[in-house]
Amino acid sequence: MGVWFNKDDYVIDLKRVTVCFLIVYMAVLVGTDQDFYSLLGVSKTSSSREIRQAFKKLALKLHPDKNPNNANAHSDFLKINRAYEVLKDEDLRKKYDKYGEKGLSDNQGGGQYESWNYYRYDFGIYDDDPEIITLDRREFDAAVNSGELWFVNFYSPGCSHCHDLAPTWREFAKEVDGLLRIGAVNCGDDRMLCRMKGVNSYPSLFIFRSGMAAVKYHGDRSKESLVSFAMQHVRSTVTELWTGNFVNSIQTAFAAGIGWLITFCSKGGGKKILYDILAFAKESVNSHVTTLGPQNFPANDKEPWLVDFFAPWCPPCRALLPELRKASKHLYGQLKFGTLDCTVHEGLCNMYNIQAYPTTVVFNQSNIHEYEGHHSAEQILEFIEDLMNPSVISLTPTTFNELVTQRKHDEVWMVDFYSPWCHPCQVLMPEWKRMARTLTGLINVGSIDCQQYHSFCAQENVRRYPEIRFFPPKSDKAYQYHSYNGWNRDAYSLRIWGLGFLPQASIDLTPQTFNEKVLQGKSHWVIDFYAPWCGPCQNFAPEFELLARMIKGKVKAGKVDCQAYAQICQKAGIRAYPTVKFYPYERAQRNTWGEQIDTRDAKEIATLIYEKLKNLQNHEKRSKDEL
Repeated sequence: MGVWFNKDDYVIDLKRVTVCFLIVYMAVLVGTDQDFYSLLGVSKTSSSREIRQAFKKLALKLHPDKNPNNANAHSDFLKINRAYEVLKDEDLRKKYDKYGEKGLSDNQGGGQYESWNYYRYDFGIYDDDPEIITLDRREFDAAVNSGELWFVNFYSPGCSHCHDLAPTWREFAKEVDGLLRIGAVNCGDDRMLCRMKGVNSYPSLFIFRSGMAAVKYHGDRSKESLVSFAMQHVRSTVTELWTGNFVNSIQTAFAAGIGWLITFCSKGGGKKILYDILAFAKESVNSHVTTLGPQNFPANDKEPWLVDFFAPWCPPCRALLPELRKASKHLYGQLKFGTLDCTVHEGLCNMYNIQAYPTTVVFNQSNIHEYEGHHSAEQILEFIEDLMNPSVISLTPTTFNELVTQRKHDEVWMVDFYSPWCHPCQVLMPEWKRMARTLTGLINVGSIDCQQYHSFCAQENVRRYPEIRFFPPKSDKAYQYHSYNGWNRDAYSLRIWGLGFLPQASIDLTPQTFNEKVLQGKSHWVIDFYAPWCGPCQNFAPEFELLARMIKGKVKAGKVDCQAYAQICQKAGIRAYPTVKFYPYERAQRNTWGEQIDTRDAKEIATLIYEKLKNLQNHEKRSKDEL
């Protein structure tokens, strides 16, 4: 007897089979003990964008919000979320590649996740746009220092204005494609990068080019205005070569000592390859990086070497190479740079126990120092500078007693009690050194190795690593210190914490003292207009104190509470908090409005003020000469 069925029945049954197969596949996927790359369905060579795209695809299918009848949905989703949290972070990814999950025992992130709507509408909003490059901290440094022009959108996933801008930003990116690079930074994921770049509101749009100060866009957010602003910064000379001018153009340039970068192209495609060629050409000029092998490896060389052990398939390795070339130009004659391909010279890499890529090591005769910082030229240079001129004092029990315990009454110390095997200690160390450089002359910074001096640390009641302590100005009270209990251990957060213990260097002003000392006085003033309830004001307060100490003796620093003295702030035109204004002394009563300073970095503010003072002195000198 035959079986009859129609086309619609066949399609419906086929869909059911497909859905069932997909569910079974996903259950197998999250139920097995696969490594993190397999869980997300990516390879070890995958880029950050590819990892985000793979995770988003799985998140939309496996999210508990979409699987309410699956009792294991929550635990299953945590597995892929954990994998993503590790692989998206360069440092954790390297540690996972080197040690596996055992190496992540001190980092148990990935235990929380967002709603399904977040992953659908807010997560990776530009990942499907080939003209827009989503940059993390490592990629950002490499991009803006590449020599190319970048226009970057700093956004937050939860910001409605950012989502309003997104369609226009996509259209704009297509419009200017090939003229400049368009980027995006998710400040929800890279808060520290956004903070370092002075991003205080979203979206914030900045133009970047190596050797040029970042330029912030303040216009309206239409495509036409964005194009007009961007084109003001485009400087490009391209010669179109053809049969009639090819030989003459090249010979003329060669006679003048000018080289050529030529791309042979058809009408379509090849754009990505062109960008790679251009970047390669720029990075290769004046590069001082040697390709190493067994014959020329500097194991016993008397001169110091920085060696990068890498694998060509490794994305972080490829990102590090241009940063090494950049750093090599700054240290030419002081330190030699080399790279060793571990896929070619496996035996040599095994000899030095290289288990993850890239691994960067400084060889200085018998001394070997492994670099643990971020893959940027700036931080590599900081690492080398610290090797040559340490900003952190290495303490022993004897020197701790002499320098810290018996410190002078006006001295203060910050000390890191650490152990070399502790991963959070390793992560902290480059940040600790960076912090120390910014506090030179204000706070003494030291560290003590509790593995080497275990009994001493036990005597000091150190029960965890790293243990960070601030030792205030010495008093008649019993032995006193403050322990750091903050969540963030970056240079900025630690510096703010330490500066908070120092006595106030700025002056609190009232309406009377503001009028007498600032407007009618004979000193230069920089003023912080703030409100006590304002979070950014509280964060900026220690930075302003640092500024007050940096400019002491040349410019006075004052603070005005705009909640208590609203009338002063209204007259000064204050519309947001905190606002910093400069009031120079020019032999006449000053304008209440002053000169606004649009940065919250103490060093940048000090530099701007000194430039203004220099211009003021030159103006006074010219006036005297004319008289």
